[in-house]
Amino acid sequence: MMQIAPSILAADFLHLEKDIQLVNRCGDVIHLDVMDGTLVPNISFGFSVIDQVAKIATAPMDVHLMVVHPERWFEKIAKDGARMCSFHWEAAGRNTSRFIKQIQDLGMKAGVVINPDVPVSKLYPYIGKADYFLIMSVFAGFGGQKFIYESIDRVAALRAEIARRGAQALIEIDGGINLGNARAVEEAGVGLAVAGSSVFGAEDPAAAISALRGA
Repeated sequence: MMQIAPSILAADFLHLEKDIQLVNRCGDVIHLDVMDGTLVPNISFGFSVIDQVAKIATAPMDVHLMVVHPERWFEKIAKDGARMCSFHWEAAGRNTSRFIKQIQDLGMKAGVVINPDVPVSKLYPYIGKADYFLIMSVFAGFGGQKFIYESIDRVAALRAEIARRGAQALIEIDGGINLGNARAVEEAGVGLAVAGSSVFGAEDPAAAISALRGA
């Protein structure tokens, strides 16, 4: 069964504790997007927010770094107790393998992210190294975007290559996930789906999480 990671980017920041407790009770993972306004054309929130979330989080925290120098923040993320930390291949380039090891050495699972315009084959050299891969199904930087359906084929290609190499890695997807595409991405090989607006914009967020999970 596919797990669901509600994205705090879409939460109610006037009542953030309530939404974190909702994810603790009903979700599988808390997804935290950190944007710098340089790698992506937006700024989200920083560690002053993550520090507070960490105090009440019981679900695992998954930090997605959309920043140009992700390595500057690995130790801080680990100290906050995050279970997962991902960074963009576009920001890391030839340092990708080194960044994966740095994250793992800090006791976290390491993920590599690509935007929709990056060939999925760019991830293949890190199969057997990274713990998970995050396929963006919208362009990183804004919530509420429309799902790019070609992402399903990208997930399937990555899953096939992981299997061909006899490796193990979780595939995560982020962007525009809703009831209309959840089953298709799961069938393609996604094990963890990030959902923002479709959870926190729902009349009953707990029921929305359950429906997306397929339970």
